[in-house]
Amino acid sequence: MSALGFTTKIVHSDHKLGLEAGAVHAPIHNSVPYGFSDVQGLIDVFQGQPGHAYARTSTPTLDALCQKIQKMDNGVATAVFSSGMSAIVATFLTLLKAGDHVICSRFLFGNTTSLLRTLEGYGIEITLVDATEIKEVEKALKQNTKMVFVETIANPVTQVSALAEIGDFCEKEELVYVVDNTITSSFLFDARAVKTSLIVTSLSKYVAGHGNAMGGSVTDTGLYNWENYPNIYEGYRKGDSKMWGISQIKKKGLRDMGACLSSQGAHLISIGSETMELRMQRQAVNAMALAELLEDHPKVAKVYYPGLASHPQHVRAKTLFNGFGALLSFDLIDDIDCCEFLNKLNLVISATHLGDNRTLALPVAPTIYFEMGLQLRQEMGISENMIRCSVGIENTADLIADFKQALA
Repeated sequence: MSALGFTTKIVHSDHKLGLEAGAVHAPIHNSVPYGFSDVQGLIDVFQGQPGHAYARTSTPTLDALCQKIQKMDNGVATAVFSSGMSAIVATFLTLLKAGDHVICSRFLFGNTTSLLRTLEGYGIEITLVDATEIKEVEKALKQNTKMVFVETIANPVTQVSALAEIGDFCEKEELVYVVDNTITSSFLFDARAVKTSLIVTSLSKYVAGHGNAMGGSVTDTGLYNWENYPNIYEGYRKGDSKMWGISQIKKKGLRDMGACLSSQGAHLISIGSETMELRMQRQAVNAMALAELLEDHPKVAKVYYPGLASHPQHVRAKTLFNGFGALLSFDLIDDIDCCEFLNKLNLVISATHLGDNRTLALPVAPTIYFEMGLQLRQEMGISENMIRCSVGIENTADLIADFKQALA
């Protein structure tokens, strides 16, 4: 039998688990403790055997979602968390120690950039580089470098990292290669294909889609040799070495740090994920139509969207991704106030989020990148008149008409 398609794998994932009464959706298990008729069963779970003891670490509902995400990411194991940021925090804090060095893209989500400053306070050295150029990544290598962290498509300026070249570099130098796949998602980009070690995703965005649940995931692709990684604790150096990294992230991030996803949230994310391919295809069509309208409009100074031939990494995006996604930003000409423009839109909602079914937009500089300050915004290519759009699934003609009337 040939390999199943992306959506087919997702919609049949729960049913293939052999659920009670032939259910096609994994049920919501709200229980916090899990009891055992034989106390040895409880002891076995605490000593690493499969099973559930306490909801902070796992529930059957979370396990079903983990299996679904693992299939999407083509990985060997997945852990889920309360948000995308908690997944990133858990990855950094469980795998890095004081004195370690991390190479990071300087085109990162604002909260992630803020987190990097916190890590520096813990004695972890950070070097920010232009990740669209492999030479910049290579120049940052130090003797104490342990990890490289990049996003696929940057938010909000849409720079596309040199993902394949960085994968080759990390393989050669035996570095942990962490890719934040949120903006593309596993539908648009198979991060394992570029030798990624760990795939981090905010499930709140394109995976869930409906803007009604938060969650994050970390998937181990099975490509990194954890036997050579010095920061794996002795207690986790047992069994299949491919599981050492994800076991440490899960135990430390969930059990010790408590960044646990609720079963309710996991269920909503799981249901939403079934239509991810359909939603993202429609969003990409809308985003391209909107990008083309804006690029040709005299009141728009610049458009940032990888699907446009004018984008500096258009060819790279076309090669790597199964589409160009739904994140789009643009600069209005200087004499138009971006807030006044946004207030004239009727369908587009002024809100901060990505991947929603509805088109959302905001002025970047005074909101999500306000804390960064003018200098850092300029270094990241963010203008003071930039608007970011998360393009939704509205009928294309309605969305285009709304932008036309607002620009008029």
